[in-house]
Amino acid sequence: MPVTLFGQFRLEVAARGVETSQGFIQVALYQKEDDFLNFERVFRSVSAPAEEGVTMVVLEDLPAGEYAIAIFHDENGNQELDTNWLGMPRELLGFSRARMKTFGPPGFRECSLILVEDMTVEIYLE
Repeated sequence: MPVTLFGQFRLEVAARGVETSQGFIQVALYQKEDDFLNFERVFRSVSAPAEEGVTMVVLEDLPAGEYAIAIFHDENGNQELDTNWLGMPRELLGFSRARMKTFGPPGFRECSLILVEDMTVEIYLE
């Protein structure tokens, strides 16, 4: 498929490792390194009801470009990533092309992908 300046693409996110059908799978899409994991500066966000095993979440009409994705299983449906008193996530989460590190999340560059055509990305929750 040729790339055009005004191309609009579809990005499917396959969230794997969903433990229950309770709540939602929340997807945050970022375009800029400085905005990554700042939920007030997300480029686009979408959610879908959780389905045990694999949940598909679709983002439509995206321009070509570089993106990074963060997802989490919002099991209690409060639309936030719940953490413990140390700030460690209490809900399963995942990232495009990278995994959680011992002392924190991966960076934008580790997670980035280039969207130039319709694409499906598998992200494993952990």
